[in-house]
Parts: sequence; structure tokens; C-alpha cells
Amino acid sequence: MKIDSEHLEILAAIVEKGGLTEGADALGKSQPSVSRSMALLEERIGLPLFEPGRRPLRPTELGASLARLGARIRAANQEASLLVRRFRQGGAGRLRVGGSPIFMDGVVSTMIAEFQCRNADVQIDQSYGYLDALATGLRNGGLDLAILPLHPSQVPADMRFVPLLSGRNVIACRASHPLTRVKAITLSDIAPYAWIAPPADSPLFRDLQRALKSIGQEDFRVNFSGGSLASIQSVLTGSDALTVLPYSVVFLSRRTVPLEALPLRIEHPDRQLGLLTVTDRQGPPALRHFAGFLETECQRLQARMDHEQQVTRRRG
Repeated sequence: MKIDSEHLEILAAIVEKGGLTEGADALGKSQPSVSRSMALLEERIGLPLFEPGRRPLRPTELGASLARLGARIRAANQEASLLVRRFRQGGAGRLRVGGSPIFMDGVVSTMIAEFQCRNADVQIDQSYGYLDALATGLRNGGLDLAILPLHPSQVPADMRFVPLLSGRNVIACRASHPLTRVKAITLSDIAPYAWIAPPADSPLFRDLQRALKSIGQEDFRVNFSGGSLASIQSVLTGSDALTVLPYSVVFLSRRTVPLEALPLRIEHPDRQLGLLTVTDRQGPPALRHFAGFLETECQRLQARMDHEQQVTRRRG
């Protein structure tokens, strides 16, 4: 026997509200149509749903049991409708996001946490990679979004790049490093210290080489290399080693890790951190919602960093 689930929902409303007219009003239906639905349901099951001659209406034992099922069906339908609406608005769904490791761990992860506090029904699957691997993932549908630093000339022809943060690298060290007490740092001041090198295949490793060359230190000693951001931070805070990191990473890390950016001008990469997507692919609704959130958060972060730079310059 197949029972129309809508009839069960109508039955639930009648029992809940205590009458045909009241149930019809709650459902936005006419009383005659509700009566017909109940007559059809009784005909279908071959048993009465309400005790005869009782006012207000009182359901039979079977009628009450079916009404409870109807209430569960109505709740499930309401939940399904809410889910569809949230999915369309970008508040639910699944996103596959890849990005360069240092930025993902040092900047984007905190923004993902904030986004999911507001959008708990969006599942984010994160992976790591650099341009070639990320572009491949976008093209073959394995990724919805890539987050990485790029120069405009590096953007693939079939993709769209939305800049988020300007590129600025700094020499980073632990907060109590001896160099933090030096007012005008010179090449001879930093020469005795070893360096932490990012992974050799990362753009940041080339930035390290370029930055040190720009201040005249081409021959430098590396005592730790290839680690994650967490391991780099641990080595930094536990030693006198130096490294080159994006200023945004150092700026956000200071809330939990005692790091400082040394006041030494180095060559900055001609790149910007941004969002890379395939031009002719729309992606899930959550992608637009998440991308818009990242743009807003990065604008706020950029404003905070610019403000700190202005304050530092005035103090200097």
C-alpha cells in the first residue's frame, strides 16, 4: 500500500490544530480540499482516522500514529527546503580548495575558520600545491579554487585571477632575537646568523635567494630547510635563525607565535596573493560566497597591515 505523504502532512496539521478548518488555515488550503484529502486517505487505508461524532475532532489510535509520521515528514520537508535555500545562497555544500602551503597555513586557515563559524554546513577540503599542480587540479575538476601568489604574467590564459593581498616579504626572527634591539641593521649585523629556507620548489625559496642578494648577502648558511610553516615557526622561536616570510604571515602569526619582522628593506616579489579559477566554469554556489568572504577579510587585513606600517614609520 502506497500512501501519499502530503495526505499525512495534512493529517498532522489537522490533529495539531484541532480541526479541519484550523488545519486548512495553517496549511493555506481550503477546508473542502482538506476534507477531500482525508476522505481519500481513509479510503486508501480502509479505516477511520477520527472518532465519529466527537467535537473537537479526536483522532483514532491509527490516526494519531499516522499524524506523528506526517509531522516528521513535514519537518523533513522543511529541513530539505532550508538546505536547498542555503545551498543556493552558498551557505551549504562542499568546496575543494588548494593553495600554496605557507599562505594557506599562515593566512587563509584563520579565514576558513571564521567562515565556517558562520557557515557550518560548508565542507572545505583543503590541499597544498604550487601553480602547475593547482592549475591541473582546476582544469580536471579536482579543485574548485586555488589560492596562491602570482604575477599577472603567470596567470594561465584559460583562468581568472582575483588579487587579494599585495606581495611584501620581510626578514623574520623570534621576538627576543638580538637583532630586534639593533636600531640600524647592517649586512655585518645579520652575517653571523644561519637561515631557515622554505621548500626548494616553492616561490618563497626563490624569494629568499633574491632578497638576500638584494642586500648583498649571496653567501648564506642554511641550517634548516623544507619544513612546514609550523616547523619553521618552531625553529625560529627556539633559535637565533632568520628567514624570509610574507609579512601577512608574520603579522597574523604574532597572535600565537612570538615573531618579529626586522626593519631591513629587502626586495619584494612582484606578485599578489589571490584567487585562481577556471574562466568558463561557474562552480558551486558556496564558491562565490567563500570567495567574497576572502576578499572582504583580505581587505581588512591589508588595512590593518598598512596602518601598522604607517605607525611604525611615524615612530621611526
